[in-house]
Amino acid sequence: MRLRSFLLGRDRPPKHRVLATVLFTDIVNSTKRAEKIGDRAWHDLLGHHNAIVRRELLRHRGREVRTLGDGFLATFDGPARSIRCALAINESVEPLGLQVRAGLHTGEIEVADDDVSGIAVHIASRVATMAKPGQVLVSNTVRDLVAGSNIRFHDEGHHSLKGITNSVRLFAVER
Repeated sequence: MRLRSFLLGRDRPPKHRVLATVLFTDIVNSTKRAEKIGDRAWHDLLGHHNAIVRRELLRHRGREVRTLGDGFLATFDGPARSIRCALAINESVEPLGLQVRAGLHTGEIEVADDDVSGIAVHIASRVATMAKPGQVLVSNTVRDLVAGSNIRFHDEGHHSLKGITNSVRLFAVER
């Protein structure tokens, strides 16, 4: 009976669900830049970018989940800190000649084996793909949660996000 439970996944530890703000970042036009400057220079530039992102995550109490080639997936226990972190990342990589797009959403996520999953992660990823170069884009959930924080937004309207049934209202963070 134990073998059958194991094979069916019943002996696996349950995933831990938590409320978190999920951040996705992506370097704009990274492939074009890598092609222009070459592999070695790109590797060095990407290393500088990664160090900056990690410094800002640490400073804003974010948790790096994983790198995504030329971007990051991170979580935060506070949406205002996640916005400030994304803004700081954008500002800090500009001297490197880089622009980053960032997307944020807050919702319940599943945490297991140092990874995260769930619809909230998918929504944050889709929000990031909608962001313009140098822009921090957030879902209406994030915007609503930071009321009173003196963070200002520009309404970008409702958008259909790939794989998500209901449209999501998006807001660009004003710098």
